[in-house]
Amino acid sequence: MSTLRITNQIHFRNVRGDLFGGLTAAIISLPMALAFGVASGAGPEAGLWGAVCVGFFAALFGGTPTLISEPTGPMTVVMTAVVAAMQAGNPEHGLAMAFTVVMLAGIFQIIFGALRLGKYITLMPYTVISGFMSGIGLILIILQISPFLGQANPKGGVLGVVTALPELLAKANPIETILGILTVALIFFTPARIKKFCPPQLLALVVGTIVSLVFFQNVEIRRIGEIAMGLPTLQIPFFTIDQLTLMFIDGVVLGMLGCIDSLLTAVIADSLTQTQHDSDKELIGQGIGNIVSGLCGGLPGAGATMGTVVNIQTGGRTALSGLTRAGILFVAVMGAGTLTRQIPLAVLAGIALKVGIDIIDWKFLRRAHKLSIRAAAIMYGVMLLTVFVDLIMAVGLGVFVANMLTIKRLADIQADRVKAIDSPTGEVLENPEAQALLRAAKGKILLLHLGGPMSFGAAKAITQRQSILDNYEMLLLDLTDVPLLGVTATLALEKTVDSAYEKSLEVFVVGAEGKVQTRLQRFNILDRIPRENLVATRVEALRIALAKLEVTHPNLADHIHTQTLNPVDSEKSETPEVEPLDSEEPKEPKEPAIAETSKE
Repeated sequence: MSTLRITNQIHFRNVRGDLFGGLTAAIISLPMALAFGVASGAGPEAGLWGAVCVGFFAALFGGTPTLISEPTGPMTVVMTAVVAAMQAGNPEHGLAMAFTVVMLAGIFQIIFGALRLGKYITLMPYTVISGFMSGIGLILIILQISPFLGQANPKGGVLGVVTALPELLAKANPIETILGILTVALIFFTPARIKKFCPPQLLALVVGTIVSLVFFQNVEIRRIGEIAMGLPTLQIPFFTIDQLTLMFIDGVVLGMLGCIDSLLTAVIADSLTQTQHDSDKELIGQGIGNIVSGLCGGLPGAGATMGTVVNIQTGGRTALSGLTRAGILFVAVMGAGTLTRQIPLAVLAGIALKVGIDIIDWKFLRRAHKLSIRAAAIMYGVMLLTVFVDLIMAVGLGVFVANMLTIKRLADIQADRVKAIDSPTGEVLENPEAQALLRAAKGKILLLHLGGPMSFGAAKAITQRQSILDNYEMLLLDLTDVPLLGVTATLALEKTVDSAYEKSLEVFVVGAEGKVQTRLQRFNILDRIPRENLVATRVEALRIALAKLEVTHPNLADHIHTQTLNPVDSEKSETPEVEPLDSEEPKEPKEPAIAETSKE
């Protein structure tokens, strides 16, 4: 049994690779942190301290050695809405309340990790994830339109920008727009051989700033301005009673989004390094990072795909790479005031705009309608709700609709596996002896055959068969091909047994073993059925049923056996084999067992 590691995986056999990976990731992180800080409304220093704090503590306590954590596009979009809402509700303490929400998000992430929910958080339909992420990308793009055109964002968030778009275009600052276009062009079209030595985001940041200083030094351009150097001011948690509920909801949203973002990136890291991350430990590390970031006035963060991939590609293999990156950024933050004050806001808007473009799931958008109209409808619906209504409503409604459609499909499949048979036809009765026995019954025996896992989706189909019991004298419940039996399906079987006894039918249970037998015993169904009617195979059940009906058939009477299945013994191997009349009875194919989570 392995001992629990409190810190992430760190060793010194790959120091050179980890140091170089951390340095490269830091170079990429710097312009992104500045851009996200400005875009959020909390200021560039918030982006920098978020990159330092989340990056350091998530690397130290997380469960993915190569993961680079920092403010990301999706987290920034949510934080932007949080900052706007908190400042609108309480202008004096709004920013402090926003950072309190970041701390709450971290607390929720630690709770999710402690409850070992990591493996469940990403179990979300891809259509919902795709629509949500594409909606986040659109929001990020829309929010960059105003600074891209050289103006401040109007009030009202996304709807405010969309409504004011004609006015924004009419009053656009051409110089700042040129700088924004130059930034986006450099990121898009930087040659691959240059990208190997310099990240295009950093190149665009430097070139855009130099161009603004050399060619437009006498033009009024909106710039970052002075950033306070030194250690951050400690943010004491602050809340008001009237906004506490909203803060908790925002904290849950930020925490859940950070979990999804981080764990999806951790999966990418696993595929690149051929390792396996610890999802629950990763959530705890992310939570600690976000709590510290909120205390230091930083943005919330999560696992960042770009930084993680670059870190791995340049040699990073342990958490030392993430710690190195955080240390380099810390040094940069301590002396960033004079170096960053001349950066034009339009350049940062161009960097953030490109991030928004990359977040959109273009690949799925192009082919969603070809794969499934329903999938496309869910994806586009979630995307539009995310952009124009509410993030929580978008995800909640998307998951609900997607799951309901999935449940409907599974229910239809399970209902098709519930077959009522009273004549020797159909694929269930392929054995010649079973066909002969059922033919001899002359319609007095109903074989209710269930196949595959039976959950609540099959309950309605089972219950519907009760209406035809009046026409028979014997009911054979064939569970030979059922590996799992859900609670609702078991209750439906119980009602069927009750209905059969009310109508004076004799009931047999066929092939109940293992978990299915245990489930029937817990519901006391087997206790109500005569011992001799609990049998292992349908052929044996048909023989006994015919004997009780006193139905004769050539060569059948001498071959009827009465071996029964012990209701407390789940092994069929202990039941004597039945000698067939004309041919060997082929083994009925079993449905493969499914995961425990499929049970109700």
